[in-house]
Amino acid sequence: MALSAPEGAPPINPEETDNYEEIEKQFAVKVVEHMSTYWAILEKMPGSKLRLTKMDDDILEHFNRHFPDFDLKATIVEDEMKSKTGKEHWRTFIMEYEHKVEDYNFGTMLRANPTWEYGEKETIFAVRMQFYAIEIARNRAGLNDWVYERAQKDKASAS
Repeated sequence: MALSAPEGAPPINPEETDNYEEIEKQFAVKVVEHMSTYWAILEKMPGSKLRLTKMDDDILEHFNRHFPDFDLKATIVEDEMKSKTGKEHWRTFIMEYEHKVEDYNFGTMLRANPTWEYGEKETIFAVRMQFYAIEIARNRAGLNDWVYERAQKDKASAS
């Protein structure tokens, strides 16, 4: 699987790419911006009312069909997700979006459990489609609404 490259540029092959410190810093900045933006949105709107993409319904239906036993309330075991079998199963799912979702395979942070905030030990590195699939499902199940409710409570007690 190739990494996303700027539009018009050839795909980046990670096996042939040097780890330039500046590229890594830029990547880290983009990941943190995505994580911070998503959390800020959850604080301003209940996740159950949020749409992450124009394809949320299709992604959710595909996710539920492809991962029928996925427990949205459980803590994701990163080793299982990234095992040989886990990677193959996810790769099949993710590649369906290669020409449908921009940055479908761009790296991002995913909370391992919907009851946790983002933190060093509470997140796992995932690709964008894993984030979309899991967070869309969590949102539809109302599992992220607590973020909004807590933010509203904090806001009310601060005034």
